[in-house]
Amino acid sequence: MYQRLLEHLTTAVLLLDEHLHVRWLNPAAEALLAASRPRVVGHWLECLNGEDGSIRQVLLKAMQEFHPYTQREAAMVLTAGEVITVDFTATPITSRELLLEIEPRDRLLRISREEALIARQETVKVLMRGLAHEVKNPLGGIRGAAQLLERDLPDPQLTEFTRIIVEEADRLRDLVDRMLGPNTLVHHEPLNVHKVLERVRALLEAEHHQLSFERDYDPSMPDLVGDEPQLIQAVLNIARNAVQAMEEFGTPEPRLLLRTRVRRQFTLGAERHRLVCEVAIVDNGPGIPEHIRETLFFPMVSGRAEGSGLGLSIAQSILHQHQGLIECESQPGATEFRLLIPFEAQQ
Repeated sequence: MYQRLLEHLTTAVLLLDEHLHVRWLNPAAEALLAASRPRVVGHWLECLNGEDGSIRQVLLKAMQEFHPYTQREAAMVLTAGEVITVDFTATPITSRELLLEIEPRDRLLRISREEALIARQETVKVLMRGLAHEVKNPLGGIRGAAQLLERDLPDPQLTEFTRIIVEEADRLRDLVDRMLGPNTLVHHEPLNVHKVLERVRALLEAEHHQLSFERDYDPSMPDLVGDEPQLIQAVLNIARNAVQAMEEFGTPEPRLLLRTRVRRQFTLGAERHRLVCEVAIVDNGPGIPEHIRETLFFPMVSGRAEGSGLGLSIAQSILHQHQGLIECESQPGATEFRLLIPFEAQQ
């Protein structure tokens, strides 16, 4: 009965001997470690070393001191090279047996990170709406007063100054509108996401002749329900930012990778979706400066000298209208933006 209970746990459980060789593991451990029970019993699992050997040290310490130890957010390297974050507890049962419980943390960490990102984005939207209201009202008054003044000016040459006032008021109004993001309703209809990417590729290819493209598309991807022009705008904003960053940095042989994948049983924020479309845009540029990574999707934040800081904010707003979001991972030579959109997005 106890073995049946262990086999139905979602927590990975392994029984190790005094040499830290596997004596038994439950199905959850097989799935987490990508290891088949018949093939690993009696052997040492390299993934139990940890990224820097720290996990093995804790296991040895638990055996030597006959005392349970718990470690949080340890990095474990799987056979395929994938690094996962886990919490684990090592509990000696006898002098020759060690019980190891492993709980994966990546999904929980990502959910926490995405919820924080969504919350920050919602806070920014509320602040921007308030700011837009406070700015646009006096701008309307300034514009109207300048137009009335223009009618009463006796010298036509003086009207040049009133026109400047009107034009600058209009420019500020347009800037505030862009900071608020798209203000049109999303028209949901079936679309091919690869058509969106090919449209963006064609536009950038015409503008930047030195840029090379790589395409890694999933041909089995079903149609997505969304607003095609807005998704083109979101992808174009991200891709154009990447290209301009590579140009400013002087990246030799600038390259952009466009990749699509279907993610199953994927969590966005606190909501789990059966199928999610992942669009990845990867460049080989200089990377995003560390000091702006947390605020990257805020309006007026840019890592480029000539950037307005609105492109990524608008792209994130468009993804939110599709119940999705944008994630980013960056290091010099490899910056990846991932657009995640549920296939079953509400219409």
